[in-house]
Amino acid sequence: MNKSVFILSAILSGAGMAYGQGAIDAYRISQPDMKGTARFMGMGGAFSALGGDLSTLSQNPAGIGIYRSNEVGFTVDLDCQSSTSTSQGISNDMSQTKFLLNNIGAVFTMRLPSMTFPNVNFGFSYNKAASFNRVYGGNIPKLSNSLSNYIAGIANGEGLTENDLSTTDDYDPYNPTDGGYVFPWLPILGYDGYLINPTGSGSDTQWFGQWGNGTSGTGSFKVHEKGAVDEYNIAIGGNISNVVYWGMNFDIVNMNYTMQSLWSESLNDAYVPGLNNEIVRESADWRLGNYYNVHGSGFNYQFGLILKPIQELRFGFSFHTPTWYNLTENFGASIDYTYGGNESGAVDTNGGYLGENEMCFRTPWKLIAGVAGVIDNRLILSLDYEWASYDKMKFSDPGSYGVGSGWGGDWDYDWDPWYGPAKNRAGELKPRGFGDYENNSFSDTNSDIRNYYRSTNTIRVGAEYRVTPSFSLRAGYSYTTSPVKQNVADNKEIIWTSGTMPNYRFDNHTSYITCGAGYRYQRFYVDLAYIYKNMSSEYHAYTPDVDNGTVIPSPQAKLSLNNSQIVLSAGLRF
Repeated sequence: MNKSVFILSAILSGAGMAYGQGAIDAYRISQPDMKGTARFMGMGGAFSALGGDLSTLSQNPAGIGIYRSNEVGFTVDLDCQSSTSTSQGISNDMSQTKFLLNNIGAVFTMRLPSMTFPNVNFGFSYNKAASFNRVYGGNIPKLSNSLSNYIAGIANGEGLTENDLSTTDDYDPYNPTDGGYVFPWLPILGYDGYLINPTGSGSDTQWFGQWGNGTSGTGSFKVHEKGAVDEYNIAIGGNISNVVYWGMNFDIVNMNYTMQSLWSESLNDAYVPGLNNEIVRESADWRLGNYYNVHGSGFNYQFGLILKPIQELRFGFSFHTPTWYNLTENFGASIDYTYGGNESGAVDTNGGYLGENEMCFRTPWKLIAGVAGVIDNRLILSLDYEWASYDKMKFSDPGSYGVGSGWGGDWDYDWDPWYGPAKNRAGELKPRGFGDYENNSFSDTNSDIRNYYRSTNTIRVGAEYRVTPSFSLRAGYSYTTSPVKQNVADNKEIIWTSGTMPNYRFDNHTSYITCGAGYRYQRFYVDLAYIYKNMSSEYHAYTPDVDNGTVIPSPQAKLSLNNSQIVLSAGLRF
């Protein structure tokens, strides 16, 4: 067999998978969304200087100080999602519809016998901070490489031998009982499914994928994401002389995110092992299915101010700490294959049992500032700016936030059931000492976060016009810049993913166009809004390889992810 046809797997040998949680997963569970009441969403979320709405409890808690009466209300959301993937001129459309409970809450006002401090308000609400529901998929009409070669590159980068990946009566590569190092699961799965093949033995082992000289084929993918971030807000606020409004908010947060992905290849003249382990040229059709779930709970704190120097002008400012999570992830993968049209089978990771890992995670910091004006007591114009530090997301070992083993974690080596003892990319064991926040099993991942992501800037504008004392019209717009650094978006970086999930998606800008209407009758109100969200993204089946500035592309597709939402709020003020 001519080994020169497998050059790509050798080039990819430096692109092995990261140990522990991946930087891509950090953004998956921190991605922003606009959720709230119909009035809030109908004005594009530009509410940081306005207040007086249940959604302000999770945006600028100073908005609770605007209230001068009690309120209870709820919001429901019909979310119609669609996606279009385009690769090599071929487009594919997918869609789904979800019914969501966006918000339910109450504000209670306590009047005080003071002109300086006229009232203190308390608020409690449930708010859906983000919805992860999304489905997309498509076809790659002409492949120039195979995921199998990428997997072979991982095995070469790890220096794996055939004995390392082979399951025997007394050795399980997923769970070795000899205390040895747990190797990345994807090469084990690829070996069991005949996606990768070795030559040589011992330290001379070299792994090769199915793609070589004369191979051609097509690929396809499908990704289904679901889940949400649910916030339970406890807020307190008030005002000082009806000029300065203040508020603070403590959130208890539950997060649950699930991704199911499928990557398949149909290859002609692929290099696969024959009955006697010789390499033969024949067709290869196989699919890699992945399941990933991460869930957990956390907390955050918010503080805000609204200044009203005159009745017609307001300024708002709020500060959001990160959400500090304790998370558990579960994962597993399988491959089913057919070679030569008749040899078929299926294999899965870890005997079909899901793996599990635990970690702590910190989401971005956020700062929000806004200004709003009231004209003739009929027209409201509002402008917000938000800064979020996605490059400051951070993973750490279990117990790092004072839960379990304490701030610094254990005085030993961290054991990750997915990958084994903590190592850096040079393969060196990394002990963790008390108080050494960055010297943990996620230090490489945190470095990747800083390399891939940057801070985002969001501009929101909104308007409300009171047509009659009871009826109002609203409109808004929101724009968020891409969280991805430009060199990463331009495929100039090797992207390290975790576990058996080689695919990833990088988001570009996100925009919202909104409109709505509201009706007030005595103490009762009802609001309706329509929200159109567009987000463009880039899907990658696995990382491109970068060698001395030369980019070897991976299968990619451009994604257009769209949401059309109809949001209804109703409530009572008393």
